[in-house]
Amino acid sequence: MSDTQFAGRLASLRAYSEPFGASRPYRRWWLHVLLLVLTLLTTTVFGFAVANCFLARRPFDPDLLVVGYIRLGHLDRSFWTGLAFSGPLLLILLAHELGHYLACRIWRVDATLPYFLPSPTLLGTFGAFIRIRSPIYSRKSLFDIGASGPLAGFAVLLPLLFVGVSKSWIVPNIALRSPIWFGTPLIMRLAERLRFGSISPAHIALHPLAVASWAGLLATAINLLPVGQLDGGHIVYAAFGARWHRRLSLMFIGILVAMGFFYWPWWVWAVAMFFLGRRHPLVYDRTPLPRRRMVLAALAFVLLVFSISIVPVSIK
Repeated sequence: MSDTQFAGRLASLRAYSEPFGASRPYRRWWLHVLLLVLTLLTTTVFGFAVANCFLARRPFDPDLLVVGYIRLGHLDRSFWTGLAFSGPLLLILLAHELGHYLACRIWRVDATLPYFLPSPTLLGTFGAFIRIRSPIYSRKSLFDIGASGPLAGFAVLLPLLFVGVSKSWIVPNIALRSPIWFGTPLIMRLAERLRFGSISPAHIALHPLAVASWAGLLATAINLLPVGQLDGGHIVYAAFGARWHRRLSLMFIGILVAMGFFYWPWWVWAVAMFFLGRRHPLVYDRTPLPRRRMVLAALAFVLLVFSISIVPVSIK
């Protein structure tokens, strides 16, 4: 494609995108509110189990999830002890998605408000997302939209993590006696070292606030994988272009395959990314990112290293 053709294509794409700069009339506020309320309830059920086990200084008991739903049905006041987990977790997820949303607004890209995804089990949620409804036509805007979510979420998460770890307790062998064990990312291990010295994570009972921060780290790590249309994929595409995006996507899918030998769900992610997530919509912009954004791109992948855990959850 010649420079003249490229300029014409970019101009036409800009012209096509402009009508979407002002958000379309949106009449589904009720759905966002409903999903948020449902996610608050399901995460509070999980938080009820976490909080009660923490206060009793005993390992996590999945059977308490059933008790949590019963307490919810009876509108029992004790149910709301789970807010110590659900409140911080939803704050982290909301900061992440609003980071994306505000970047879309700044760049006049049409996007929905966040959709929260409740889950009756697991952590009480599958996370949250926004839906982008118009083209992204510059590498700067793609980078800002991709990076703003993880950076905003991590900025909220980090102080919550250190406060949560500071409120945690030493309970000998608590992780070894638990049917579910949560892996320890590097940043959480650093916080534990500052609070407890060389004590093994196997002897630390995490406060619900720390567990919420752990869940936020897991969401951040998955989103920052430099694959396909994940946030990390957007960052790589904006920073290095389509060719390197394809190469790095394949390389990290290979890394996920290797990690699967330690934690089999990574194989599920690898297969999903290989067949569904490798491609990225073209962005017709050859302008390289400025130095400041390249520094932020490097920071984003430092956050990936500090947030990821090879074995996030171990179930006996």
